[in-house]
Amino acid sequence: MKRPKTFRIAVRKYGPFESAIRKQWDAFERAVSTGLELEAEALDLHPLFDTLFTREGLKRGAWDVAFLVTDWVAAACDSKAVLNLAPLIAADPPDHYPAGWTPSLLRLHQIGGQVLGLPYHDGPECLIYRKDLFEDAGEPVPATWDEFRRVARHLTRPKDGLYGTVFAAFPDGHNTVYDFCLQLWTRGGELFDGNGNLRLNTPAAIDALEFYRGMLNDPAVHPGAREFDSVKSGLAFAAGEIAMMVNWFGFATMAETVHDSRVRGRIDVATVPHAPGCSGVSLNVYWILAIGAGSPHRDVAYRFLRHCATARMDKLLTLEGAIGCRKSTWTDPDVNRIIPFYQRMVELHESARELPRMPGWPQIARVIDELVLAVINTGQPVAELAAQAQDRLNVMR
Repeated sequence: MKRPKTFRIAVRKYGPFESAIRKQWDAFERAVSTGLELEAEALDLHPLFDTLFTREGLKRGAWDVAFLVTDWVAAACDSKAVLNLAPLIAADPPDHYPAGWTPSLLRLHQIGGQVLGLPYHDGPECLIYRKDLFEDAGEPVPATWDEFRRVARHLTRPKDGLYGTVFAAFPDGHNTVYDFCLQLWTRGGELFDGNGNLRLNTPAAIDALEFYRGMLNDPAVHPGAREFDSVKSGLAFAAGEIAMMVNWFGFATMAETVHDSRVRGRIDVATVPHAPGCSGVSLNVYWILAIGAGSPHRDVAYRFLRHCATARMDKLLTLEGAIGCRKSTWTDPDVNRIIPFYQRMVELHESARELPRMPGWPQIARVIDELVLAVINTGQPVAELAAQAQDRLNVMR
């Protein structure tokens, strides 16, 4: 594809991403003078996946660089949609690579010796809460899901526009899947049985879905939850409409840094609640910057990725409200002065788990998404819905 004067980046639609990538490009251009003009297009999840994979924009050269969530890495590898960076890294590695990152941020985008991008935005799931509301109400931070529900009800004040909690229940094939996995794992359940078969109709899965149905139909949950993805949930929290939520760490930092946040200075984070006798679990899903296989500016693209991976640019991203991936950013004094809970990233990563990395995962995630939506939007017995979803999975094998 001929477009000699433009450098195109497909961005996950999110204010901190959009502002940071522009500032990072401007700094890059000042340093190296490529003469290219940046075209950064912000897209929601479904349109982003569609342009990158369904319409093969990465392979056709429509995009030089793209934001890829690690859920999509196996599909990107299978379709040969992105450039393998391993030879480029061997010849000219990013600063302090790989020691500057934790192993948990280097695993998911490496397949069979290929390196399919560089880590850009991190932030495991955690409990994000308004410490002022908890202190005023004399409530402890909930450790179990039963405590979570009780506290959410106690802190709900609809007349003041305040709700105890929120879940990102928008049907995008991601957020409800993440919620399901967290509910399952924190009840001691697993996605796969001992023979490696994915099971959605286990007692732990049914218990997880029953709880989720109850919460999504509870007055303590923000009434917009079914229309909220994780970003909109985070914005509602920053607007002072939510007392606590299980969401990505990045939305805690966003609420602490964006200029129009109504809750700055009143935020803290904790581990995800769990069932009695079980352990809290975080979920490690992160975003990488990848180079399109058909990019006409591969050399510039790799130099730009190296630039974004520097300590200075990683810190810039963090101060814009996203989450840097370098260990140096997590312990940076300036960052921790502005975001006092930032150093908790190390602790959260210790309990983080990962979703399966397999080419067919987007199709499996769609089945789980449909199951969760049926659970919260119908009165059909959960066990029946789980059995029907299991039947669909069995047909897909």
